[in-house]
Amino acid sequence: MSEQILSQEEIDALLSGMDKGDVDLEKDNKEKAVAALYDLTSRSMMASEQLYALEKVYDKFISSLHISLSSSFQRPIEVEFVTSKMIKFGECIDSFPNRTNYNIFNMEPLVGSSLLTIEPELVFSLIDCMFGGDGKPVVQDRDFTFIEERMIKKFTILLLKNLEKAWETIDSLHIVYKKSESKREFIQIVAPNELVIITTFSISGEEFSGNISICISYLMLEPIKDKLSSKYMIESELENSWSPQIKELMNDMPVQLTAVLGKTTKHTVGDLLNLQIGDLIRLNTGPQDTVSVMVEQVPKYMGFSGVIKGNKAVQVAEFVRDDGN
Repeated sequence: MSEQILSQEEIDALLSGMDKGDVDLEKDNKEKAVAALYDLTSRSMMASEQLYALEKVYDKFISSLHISLSSSFQRPIEVEFVTSKMIKFGECIDSFPNRTNYNIFNMEPLVGSSLLTIEPELVFSLIDCMFGGDGKPVVQDRDFTFIEERMIKKFTILLLKNLEKAWETIDSLHIVYKKSESKREFIQIVAPNELVIITTFSISGEEFSGNISICISYLMLEPIKDKLSSKYMIESELENSWSPQIKELMNDMPVQLTAVLGKTTKHTVGDLLNLQIGDLIRLNTGPQDTVSVMVEQVPKYMGFSGVIKGNKAVQVAEFVRDDGN
């Protein structure tokens, strides 16, 4: 007879619990895992430290532009940072108001185009200042005239020159103005779903204020992304901070300086073994020929041998280039 696992009392209790519903007979269904959607092009995928250096660029741009505009307009012009963010180009272009002035430019040797925008109210205020006015804002719902477009281009080129100067802190880029547009449908520097970095600045005077924005494609900066990282900037700053101390230490470092009066190679081992006291070895140079002056066995100068106050000396005549000539 097989061994009974449950007693009769336990069986009766189990049957009673099933009748009352205390025991769940249905299969335990575990909750299924739900896959969350993840956008690989989202700005969270981008390393924020790679854009660290852009802050340095735009800090210099603000300082340089403040001086340049104040000098050009002969009045105090303030330039301030407003915001910087990474969004898709389609969202970026839709965020600008109607009649915004769009200016396309290149950043050679980087591949692609970038965008500089100026708010319409700011455009009219700046043009008024250029013709001697106070720049008091006036709402004008019209297209720009030919003369106004010429003045806008002149102002845009001024902005781009200051931007090129600011980029010198990171890399040597040549910024070239391409064209100006007044309708957003004609602006297509990248595909609508491509990520761009849009940075906005405020330009203000006593009677006016408005914003300009610089829009740069993230892919455009890909070739120099290493230079835009915080690590690169920190290492560059440390290198620059140590340079004066290293140069000062190098000034006191002793080196071996040797003047080679001449050489000879047309001898055999037997000739050297047969040398006697009083024998002469003919060199390949004479008293009027230049001699080589070496620093730590590296040729650096050419000079003429002579005597000064009873001491043998060499007068430096020329430097030796890195290729040895």
